[in-house]
Amino acid sequence: MLFYALERLRGLLFPQVEISLPPDHLMAETDLEVRVRDGTILRANLYRPRAEGRYPVILSLHPYGKDILPRPGRPILTYRLMRQTGPVRHSSWTGWEAPDPVYWAERGYAVLNCDLRGFYRSEGQAVMLSEQEGLDYYDLIEWAAAQPWCNGKVGLSGVSYLCITQWRAAALRPPSLAAICAWEGFTSAYHDLAYPGGVREDGFIPFWFGKLDRRRVVENLRQAQLEHPRFDDYWASRQPKLEDIQVPALICASFSDHNLHSHGSFEAFRRISSTNKWLYTHRDGKWAAYYSEDALKWQTRFFDCFLKGLDNGMKEVPPVRLEVRRTRSQVHQLRAESQWPPASLREQVLSLGAARTHFPKGKVSFEHRFESDTELTGPMNLRLDLETDSELRLFAGLRKFSQGKEVTFEGSYGFGRDLVTRGYRRLGPGRDLVEVELLPSSTYFQAGDSIRLDLQGRYFFSRTPWGQFPAAYEVSPPGHLTVHSAELCLPVILQETSDS
Repeated sequence: MLFYALERLRGLLFPQVEISLPPDHLMAETDLEVRVRDGTILRANLYRPRAEGRYPVILSLHPYGKDILPRPGRPILTYRLMRQTGPVRHSSWTGWEAPDPVYWAERGYAVLNCDLRGFYRSEGQAVMLSEQEGLDYYDLIEWAAAQPWCNGKVGLSGVSYLCITQWRAAALRPPSLAAICAWEGFTSAYHDLAYPGGVREDGFIPFWFGKLDRRRVVENLRQAQLEHPRFDDYWASRQPKLEDIQVPALICASFSDHNLHSHGSFEAFRRISSTNKWLYTHRDGKWAAYYSEDALKWQTRFFDCFLKGLDNGMKEVPPVRLEVRRTRSQVHQLRAESQWPPASLREQVLSLGAARTHFPKGKVSFEHRFESDTELTGPMNLRLDLETDSELRLFAGLRKFSQGKEVTFEGSYGFGRDLVTRGYRRLGPGRDLVEVELLPSSTYFQAGDSIRLDLQGRYFFSRTPWGQFPAAYEVSPPGHLTVHSAELCLPVILQETSDS
């Protein structure tokens, strides 16, 4: 724990971020005005080669400020607050979680970075996670496609909120939208973030919303979360229609962002109607992964195919890039799969037994030792016959142990001591058969390793700089939990496929 605390402190003082200056053969134009259908003016920065030409456009729309840019030696503050898993390298034109204009312009693209309605240089008032964001994106796409420096094809790229806005835009099917690179973005604000399993999230939402420039934001998202504890029309109106998305898509769904984007990203890959779609999985830090050499190779090949029309074999690439982890820092295997979850998955059901405890302080644990090498890849499911005497909050977590020591993994918000996976469930009083969905993961266990299921009434980690800041969830009210029986359904991958 001391070593990890020192690692976090070092990252706070000296983040692993390398910022480079743009070369002279590229150009930047600031505050280009785009009038959308209701007359509101959005403003964007354009980056492209100085040489005259018609280039495909890579576009992003977000609330983080297109002009809030890093400088060499001075990365954006969030990189200090959230630990990096490895060097993050991009140019000083790169906004928060946005594509690097220098990387793409040097490869024959134009990059457009736009302020969301109601933020910074764009006009209007913001209604976050709304249909309006999709309509604005639609108009921005069609405006960009009609410019003399564009070849008529537009692609979208970006991480987190820059991905969430892509779902909205793509579902509306703008004619000039040719491809989306949707890198880790939830698809249900209620189920993926605000109330996973009906349990209220109390950490990231107030932290993130509090950091935004909210002067022209119509509603307080934290207040709305508190006023809508059940899934209702408010939350339904903030979900994109994934089945309406038909554009080619490269989707990143990580195993390291269970608190935020993992579930929604996998759901998007499953539900969108695109004929050409790929799933890029990893268990690294989201920013280190997005700007990594391997990810950029995938992104470049993808955009070259669908924005430039190059016959580069992208359409023949297997649809799933699967990364299997042994530990936080050790990749067991990297391989291609024909589908998600893998076709070789076979469910193994563990009968775990019975127990009783008192929430929120008590905890119930069940452990299983693997007799042979085992890969678990896919979503898991927990079936419980349980009884409670009050309305409780259940946190179910799976941990890996090897030679008696816990093996930890990369998690959300730069946290490096995470579980294998977890799930949440709001429980009513009385006896019931309950299923708890455990989020997708891909983990390798050697013979002799074990997996432990913990059932408890509070979140697994503290909300401190050395814990999983800013993650926090409501604590369960007091009450007894009786587990009459428990079954854990494991997604076991047949070894003849795993070792091929």
